[in-house]
Amino acid sequence: MAEFTELEGQDGVRMTWNVVPGTKQEASICLVPVSAIYTPIKPFPSMPVLPYAPLRCRNCSSILNPFCVMDFAAKIWMCPFCFQRNHFPSHYASISDENLPAELFPQYTTIEYKSPGEASLHSVLLFVVDISIIEEEMTFLKSALSQAIGLLPDNSLVGLITFGMLVHVHELGFCAVPKTYVFSGSKDVSRTQLLEQMGFFLNKSKPITGVIAGVRDGLSSESIARFLRPASDCEFALNSVLEELQKDPWPIPADQRSSRCTGTAVSVAANLLGACFPGSGARIMAFIGGPSTEGPGAIVSKNLSEPIRSHKDLDKDSAPHYHKAIKFYEALAKQLVHQGHVLDLFACAVDQVGVAELKVAVERTGGFVVLAESFGHSVFKDSLRRVFQTGDKGLGLSSNGIFEINCSKDVKVQGILGPCASLEKKGPLCSDIIIGQGNTSAWKMCGLDQATSLCLIFDIVKKDIPDATVQSSSSQFYFQFLTYYQHSTGEMRLRVTTLSRRWVAGPGSIQMFEEGLTCEIRYKASSSSAPNY
Repeated sequence: MAEFTELEGQDGVRMTWNVVPGTKQEASICLVPVSAIYTPIKPFPSMPVLPYAPLRCRNCSSILNPFCVMDFAAKIWMCPFCFQRNHFPSHYASISDENLPAELFPQYTTIEYKSPGEASLHSVLLFVVDISIIEEEMTFLKSALSQAIGLLPDNSLVGLITFGMLVHVHELGFCAVPKTYVFSGSKDVSRTQLLEQMGFFLNKSKPITGVIAGVRDGLSSESIARFLRPASDCEFALNSVLEELQKDPWPIPADQRSSRCTGTAVSVAANLLGACFPGSGARIMAFIGGPSTEGPGAIVSKNLSEPIRSHKDLDKDSAPHYHKAIKFYEALAKQLVHQGHVLDLFACAVDQVGVAELKVAVERTGGFVVLAESFGHSVFKDSLRRVFQTGDKGLGLSSNGIFEINCSKDVKVQGILGPCASLEKKGPLCSDIIIGQGNTSAWKMCGLDQATSLCLIFDIVKKDIPDATVQSSSSQFYFQFLTYYQHSTGEMRLRVTTLSRRWVAGPGSIQMFEEGLTCEIRYKASSSSAPNY
């Protein structure tokens, strides 16, 4: 076990079985499934970052790794996954036993690549702020946001949306006079309507056909810069808006709740980011202080006579607004995944805010939820500060990731449990059994940090029983995890983790399984027939 503990610290991978069942029959005996918990961007101080593109197998696209078989004389390497023989390109001409590239060092089973020619991308933050809260909470929230703005990297882009009964998109590129664009909170706003009403085509004609997304598709950088500005340029304007920000002025009858259009505000934010920065890392940070009562995504009506749905109502399927809100946020989650953007939720209220409905969008995009009773609570303030801090105290946020897997032909992938969404890349690696996000070998991870982990569940499909007298070096299963993501510095990087585990089958395999089981389960007998774990 000491060997596997060392490998776990080297690769960030923990497997339930470090000795893998070699056949489908052997795997069916094991109640604990063959699975692995992987932390894609876990920091390793000794891990090299190579300034060139990786070398891929021309058959299965797996990447050169220490488990490949080398023929230095012929300048050929053999892929351990598909056994394809590949020629080294010309820039590997000097490769030899004494002159190995870093990706072939046995201790570098996890390695990163970055292409020197790729430009760094901006990190984009769009604050969506609830103003249908009491004055005291507004004071706490404005103070916390002002401190957070001071921690933003200078090259990050930032925008501001506030909402109550209406949605206000603030123009930060014009400091002389505060300027906002107002949208009704009672109905959803499409991307086309958003672009037209916010004047994106005043100086440039609107494209006749096609989806409008980014500068390449018809938007001018000047129009985008009106709403999403570098933090160093708009810090004064942003702080000025926050200082003057007041509680939603619309009167609230004594028998009604505050008007709060959370769903419309988040949808406007998603459409704005989708139009300006599609495919680039961006986060929608929503600060919510109560239940949504207006427009799509509402969880309760304004009338105080109608109670907010409880857990019992959800269990009995008697919550009148629940399914409609879930349908809306599922569509929003799909849109955000397609754009590569994250939804974070800071829910600070004594009452419910609708996390049960919102969580589908947060989970699939890899966002986080912070729950507190007040915006003045230390849990909220410390959590918000940690999001923007760098170094050991920060989360090390990265974004816009794609996770792929490759494995030996006798292993298939049943699915993944974790903050990701399927990219529906079907192929021979996909198992007929689906668990979590399955029937694919690639997943989208819109947001990830240094502690984000995925649980991969495998299916052993090898049917023939190997000769028990023959246990050669070929008795190995290979796994390769590929994570292509936007680093917190703005660089696009590819992390590659390749690991090997030995399979066993036949007589004596039970003892070997027990030795290779990572988690040991113990129970004590009780008066009942069922064990107490």
